[in-house]
Amino acid sequence: MKKSIILLLIFTVCGFCFAADPVEGYWLSVDEKTGKVTGGWHLYEEGGRLYGILLSSAEVARNVPASWCKESYPGFPIPGNIKEMFVVGEVPWIFGLKSDKPGEWHGGNIVNPEDGKLYKCRMVFRAADGKKFHADTLEMRGEIGLGIGRSQFWRKTDRETASSLEVN
Repeated sequence: MKKSIILLLIFTVCGFCFAADPVEGYWLSVDEKTGKVTGGWHLYEEGGRLYGILLSSAEVARNVPASWCKESYPGFPIPGNIKEMFVVGEVPWIFGLKSDKPGEWHGGNIVNPEDGKLYKCRMVFRAADGKKFHADTLEMRGEIGLGIGRSQFWRKTDRETASSLEVN
């Protein structure tokens, strides 16, 4: 009996240790001024860092190169001329964030795929509480420095929805 309880406790603790961070997954970016969905994102952790790929966009068609971007950015995680990479697809526009506790990521960057500007990036998961947050929400904050920036509140979604936006 004691062995069974000990094994159950070990499996429970291990399950918590290996559970995905609540920020990981699929999200819809929402313009904070208009309330319209602008993109479908996949956020994932790799090597202790958080990355984000734009899977679909309501503003940029597929197979459009990021010609308005710079050729490179400090710390950008993949080699090559960024101006020649497609906006929608496999490019990690969000990169290098680290976490000190589950649901909070900081210290990385986001390249705005609409205009090519580089910002410091911070993300905080906000669990649905039935009050301020009626659904699981991700606060994504881009900053130019000294805390000056703006936040967007992204909505949790599934892979199919995040991948299926079309240009309006």
